[in-house]
Amino acid sequence: MSLPGQPLYDTAGIRVLEECAIEAGRLPSLELMERAGAAAFARLRSRWPAAKKLLVVCGKGNNGGDGYVVARLAKDAGLEVTVAYLTDPAALVGDAAMAFAKAQLSAVDYEPFHPELCPRADLVVDAVLGIGIKGAVRPPARQAIAAINGSGKPVLALDLPSGLDADTGAIAGGENEGTAIRAAATVTFLALKPGLLTGAAPDLVGELWLETLGIDEPGMPGHGDRDTGDPRVRRVTYEDFTHLLPPRDKVSHKNRFGHVLIVGGDRGFGGAVLLAAEAAVRTGAGLVTVASREQTCGALLGRRPEIMCRALDKATQLSGLGQQATVLVVGPGAGQDAWGQELIKQALGFEGPQVIDADAVNYLASEGLPAKAGDAGRRILTPHPGEAARLLDTDTSAIAADRLAAARQIARQFGGICVLKGAGTVIADDDGKTFIVTDGNPGMASAGMGDTLAGIIGALLAQGLGTFEAAALGVCLHARAGDLAARQGERGLLASDLMPAIRQLVNPDRLTP
Repeated sequence: MSLPGQPLYDTAGIRVLEECAIEAGRLPSLELMERAGAAAFARLRSRWPAAKKLLVVCGKGNNGGDGYVVARLAKDAGLEVTVAYLTDPAALVGDAAMAFAKAQLSAVDYEPFHPELCPRADLVVDAVLGIGIKGAVRPPARQAIAAINGSGKPVLALDLPSGLDADTGAIAGGENEGTAIRAAATVTFLALKPGLLTGAAPDLVGELWLETLGIDEPGMPGHGDRDTGDPRVRRVTYEDFTHLLPPRDKVSHKNRFGHVLIVGGDRGFGGAVLLAAEAAVRTGAGLVTVASREQTCGALLGRRPEIMCRALDKATQLSGLGQQATVLVVGPGAGQDAWGQELIKQALGFEGPQVIDADAVNYLASEGLPAKAGDAGRRILTPHPGEAARLLDTDTSAIAADRLAAARQIARQFGGICVLKGAGTVIADDDGKTFIVTDGNPGMASAGMGDTLAGIIGALLAQGLGTFEAAALGVCLHARAGDLAARQGERGLLASDLMPAIRQLVNPDRLTP
């Protein structure tokens, strides 16, 4: 069965795509470089029509070769162009050398890079480093990146911003020692790379354009013709899953849509279970019960009387409630005190589907509780990077270095599905299937957003979706709701602002185009 969304290709997969395109289309590799340069120049002219002075900064590899093609086309179009090279063009080999020779025929000006060139340009084209970078950026590329970023000029990155890891989205060399171009826009070639969508990428890539360079034309290979990496890595959006939200039958009743039990809300943290519960009912769960402190129950019933609430003094009181539930959401606002920890311990013994969030994730980490038989089919863990680091006994910089690998490891070690939250949320199962969601916005970096997501996912599970489907649709729906709510501005966005959009999105048949 084909997976939803847009396939993503790592560096090895891109290399194979290039080989396929050359073999199937009988294209010389230089022709692919020419197509890349032409596509990039067309995007440049469309995005910055008033730019007259270009600075094209070229490295030594094929990324630099793409830059020489852009420079030649710009010169032929009557623009004022300077190539600033980091490697003496006499030392270039292969297609890059041929691209430079053609630029010479068009009388493109070229000279060694120096920082004073940047302020003179209207636009800088980054053709310094491509997808093959490993380790920290070294001089002279490091100094060039610093000068370009410091110039204040808009930057068009070719294939990816120099210094960004195409496979992971991390800055090569790490958060402290690494450096990367901060682009206004990036035109990437052949296929999307996962590193353009998560990690540091959202702050570096800018507007993202994909140019396939004709590899989908008749006679070119399809994505399944050869091993092009892991086809289970995809970018997904809300639209990929709306078929999972069909109109309800006329003859329906609440018990058909599941009973979500939400456990948490210690003193001072009652808002967490309140948000999770309201998100669950707005997502369509038939019944929602909150098991929490007595004070929380009073506030919850005053705000949302449709939600049932049971006050718990002792964790042992949870067992009867668990027998009535379809799905358990455990952790929002549970806290670190004995009451919450005992409640989490009891809740994790629930045999049905579980959404493990917040303090319940930390409990798993502190107790070192790996997956047991059967957990893989019923657990969804929703850590943020700090919680993910605790689960894997590392630090957040290690999580940031490879978010996809971290999510997969958590899924393998603790069972089920991992939803690693953040810009470019990663959803992975214990077999390596991985989705990336790029919707959402910085306004969602506020209290209660994770609790809302947990409630959404719990409600989808209660309505019969499988764990991976519920996790993926839940993240996409949550992110899209955040974007709809942010139309009035990102700053000051509250988790409760998402509720009207959630109801709208779970009824796609009622959405207006």
